[in-house]
Amino acid sequence: MTYIVTVQEAVTAFAPWLEPTDAELDAIEEEMPVISAEVDVLDTQILLLDRTPNELDTRRLRRAHNRVLTARTAAANAAATAAFPEVGA
Repeated sequence: MTYIVTVQEAVTAFAPWLEPTDAELDAIEEEMPVISAEVDVLDTQILLLDRTPNELDTRRLRRAHNRVLTARTAAANAAATAAFPEVGA
């Protein structure tokens, strides 16, 4: 009998030393506003899959996109401020 097995290594962490580091967790925490806003856009898009969007749905999707842009702008500004603290007002 021949067994069919994968030749790739496991993708998910399976040992304690493969868990995310504190720096990785901090990076995820900094990105959470962007992640949450993108999840809101995805939720809105899923909601609109099975029906014709009306004016309220269009507004909901536009606002979700605006939240993503706002979150990305804030994240980029925070990263720039951290990278170049001497530049700014």
